[in-house]
Amino acid sequence: MDRARLWGVAFLLVTAVGWALNWPTIKFLLAVWPALFSRGVAGVTAACLLGLLAVSRGESLHVPRRLWPRLGMAAFTSVFAWMGFATVSLNLISVAEAALLVYSMPVWAMLLAWPLRGERPGARALVALALAVAGVALLLSGQKSLAGRDQMLGVGLALAAAVLFAWGTVANPKPLPLPPLAQTAWVVGVGCAPMIVLGLLFEHPQLGALTGAAAASLVYMTLVPMGVCYLSWFAALRRLPSGIATITMLLVPLLGTLSAAAILGDPFGLREGGALALTLGGVALALRGLSAPARERASDPDGA
Repeated sequence: MDRARLWGVAFLLVTAVGWALNWPTIKFLLAVWPALFSRGVAGVTAACLLGLLAVSRGESLHVPRRLWPRLGMAAFTSVFAWMGFATVSLNLISVAEAALLVYSMPVWAMLLAWPLRGERPGARALVALALAVAGVALLLSGQKSLAGRDQMLGVGLALAAAVLFAWGTVANPKPLPLPPLAQTAWVVGVGCAPMIVLGLLFEHPQLGALTGAAAASLVYMTLVPMGVCYLSWFAALRRLPSGIATITMLLVPLLGTLSAAAILGDPFGLREGGALALTLGGVALALRGLSAPARERASDPDGA
């Protein structure tokens, strides 16, 4: 393997580990700070930092008027719905349950491609769906607490995050004609700003509660998954085929679940391991059936 590919693999590992550790970090932070406000503050701060970095690299932050509808849609599906709904779901279900549910989005993308783009699902899509459904069913089996309304709401939010992200991927297959850092800054900022407003209106965050480890968690959530990891992701894509990069990102829910078990004490046994294997197998099969641009977008989120 040449040096460029070795660096690409290294950047991929940085991305996967950084995004994976964000799952238990958010779960820990939610014990003292509300979900939407936490995510909104971290996202808007990261967007400002990415914007400054983009300008320092000579990228223009100008967005033509004709692109604002597409940018707004991308911000809603890939940030507000993906990050917001997934984060709120962590108040109600475990990291393992949330991570597997939201990372099923490539399966939904394959299915949504039929009504939205006329791409009839073939045998690959049906097998991928069967594996993913079997994995989720295995994960949720034996969870008696899921009979509760709050737990079912958590499952619904996680699935909504996955489906809406997939819908955005299929409905807008062409990337925005903007520089990568500038695009990321705008999409993350526009998607996270409403979370701050909703958090102030409905969650009433207590600033005094953010001390010690909780403050460090917010700093991590701001700088690493939405800063360092996006930079390393783009760096990896410049050195490796997009197919390899996107399939490798299946490490995120796996490492996220394992780290939550180690850091937070979340349960992880044969049932969780089997569910991971089935669901990620289905997701991997679905990713192989997507076109290259859609495949790249289907694994671009920051992990939660």
